[in-house]
Amino acid sequence: MPVSLPPVKRLHDILPEEPLLMMGAGPVPIPAPVAAANGIVINHLGDTMSRVLEQVKTMGRYIFQTETPWLMGVAGPGSAAMEMAVINLVSSGDRVLSVCNGFFSSRLSEMAHRVGGEVERLTVADGHSADPEQIRAAMQRFKPRVITLVQGETSNTTCNVHLPEIAKIAREHDCLVIVDAVCTLSTMPLPMDEWGIDAVITGGQKGLSCIPGISLVAFSERAWECINNRPQPVAHWTLDATLATNFWHKASYHYTAPVSGLLALHEAMRLVCDETLEARYQRHRQCSNALQGAIETLGLTLYVPEAARLNSVVGIALPESLTSAQVCQHISHHYRVEIAGSFGPPIVRIGQMGEQCRAHNLFRGLHALGSTFKDLGVKVDVPAAMAELENQLQNQRQHSL
Repeated sequence: MPVSLPPVKRLHDILPEEPLLMMGAGPVPIPAPVAAANGIVINHLGDTMSRVLEQVKTMGRYIFQTETPWLMGVAGPGSAAMEMAVINLVSSGDRVLSVCNGFFSSRLSEMAHRVGGEVERLTVADGHSADPEQIRAAMQRFKPRVITLVQGETSNTTCNVHLPEIAKIAREHDCLVIVDAVCTLSTMPLPMDEWGIDAVITGGQKGLSCIPGISLVAFSERAWECINNRPQPVAHWTLDATLATNFWHKASYHYTAPVSGLLALHEAMRLVCDETLEARYQRHRQCSNALQGAIETLGLTLYVPEAARLNSVVGIALPESLTSAQVCQHISHHYRVEIAGSFGPPIVRIGQMGEQCRAHNLFRGLHALGSTFKDLGVKVDVPAAMAELENQLQNQRQHSL
């Protein structure tokens, strides 16, 4: 008997009538020029694509704050860019010190282990930044060839605020530095060259406000020299950085590129450059700080102490009576706002990346959050929180003039 086809609905009939406001840990809302570019297809090996790639690399050097020519895209999520950095810089038997603040930094250590690295994990407690002196001691004792860490641990909303000092310590010990900046690139400073970082990874769908499934990695000149002098070839053909240069630097074939995604990425990066990094950092800092103050006025507790708190994803501690699933389902169903649960801690997370950091999104998101907790039996003061958000945004606007 032939396989029969059951009824299939049109996408229009599946999507909700009122779009969700995406205020979770990513993907984030996409600006209209990015969405329009994602609907275009061109020859992935033609002259037009070559010009697009040259501009992507030029804008990338500004956004990553680097002079390195070795910037390239990856047809995959931020995790694919993480893997590209790890498998090209870690060979079997290499010692790797992995600073593990949570779920995603631990993923880097797992990737290094799978390619044969001798991995030592330095586990950091939730809510704390990595201690440079602990890392210095581990460097002196373990003598790693590579260190992996995140700038912002999305899973528990912690920031490694001592990253510049950690990178400096690593350089003193001739250790390559791989940094996951998936949720932080373009939302907070990360000058790759100034801090001496050898590989920076990011995804399109967070700070850059691009589509999911396209990511970027930048290698320093020092890292590229190590890649060219590997003792054995990279086992992964698609993620081999030297093969990727065929497409990204020689206008030749590596694999069929995600054409529409690259065009969307170009437009997303152009918007970042038009805004300027300084203005973008300020917008993210001001919006996140205003939201954090309003959440505390609401009567809720922020999960991470201020000294180690990540601005691009804000974690809110849950009362024992609630689960993240309850809160996320209620706010989505009743208020059409999407926030995120967690990868372990008893928190919910609100994103402050790219297009999420707009005043109208903050007001709608905060009202939905407060109303959700109130509906679920938690005593909160929604009017006071809304007033606090307005006051903070107004004060910041005045100070910016």
